[in-house]
Amino acid sequence: MNSDEVRAVFDRQMRRETAGDGPGVRVEYTDGVVRQTGGDGDWNGVLWSELTEDGADAVIAAQVKHFGALGLEFEWKLYSHDTPHDLGARLAAAGFVPEPEEALMVAEVVEQPTEVRLPDGVRLLTVTDAEGVRLMGEAHDQAFDSDSAKLRHQVLTQLETDPEGIVVVVAMAGDRPVCAARIEFQEGTDFASLWGGGTAPEWRGKGIYKALVAHRAGIAAERGYRYLQVDASDDSRPILQRLGFTRLSTTTPYVHGA
Repeated sequence: MNSDEVRAVFDRQMRRETAGDGPGVRVEYTDGVVRQTGGDGDWNGVLWSELTEDGADAVIAAQVKHFGALGLEFEWKLYSHDTPHDLGARLAAAGFVPEPEEALMVAEVVEQPTEVRLPDGVRLLTVTDAEGVRLMGEAHDQAFDSDSAKLRHQVLTQLETDPEGIVVVVAMAGDRPVCAARIEFQEGTDFASLWGGGTAPEWRGKGIYKALVAHRAGIAAERGYRYLQVDASDDSRPILQRLGFTRLSTTTPYVHGA
């Protein structure tokens, strides 16, 4: 894999030319950024930017004004290869709060194993309805010690309005959800995106995360996608590296309150 070439394709397909990720959202190219605007339960923010040192601060202020007028919290999804190189510092100076950095990692689908090997007593449940989304949220809350209310809303909306664009699975140990993961597809792109995969603490190290990558790689292969893409945390990055994923950049969410 040529990392520079694949990163350029990713930037074009998944950031500059994105169609958005839900009904009722609006994607706009304005002032050197691509931004998505929806409602309070949607993902709102800046997906891509191409700014200069002279104009960056004014563009940042314009985005704060845009989302602030709508009363929306929003995220500026900053990648380490974005310009200018001090953009993170400029965002912080404008009142944005950085969340933990993640690695943008990509692998070719054809090189990924698709055999799913789960621990004894664990099975996969495909999520299709509100009850499944509740189980997904329960697994997410255990893994990340966070409130999944907004995520549950977004996933249920996707399942109801664009069921072909997302597949969600929950790893169940008996009646307990211990891990949840999803794969999302943007039609017309080469990339299938892997999200979630966090595992309840006492179930880590048993191969569940790896099994869910394999499960989703099989789905991507069936649909003819070329690449898998992950925003990888420090916990998942070593596993993905062993599976052959390549780090192309890092990404940091900068969040601005309403």
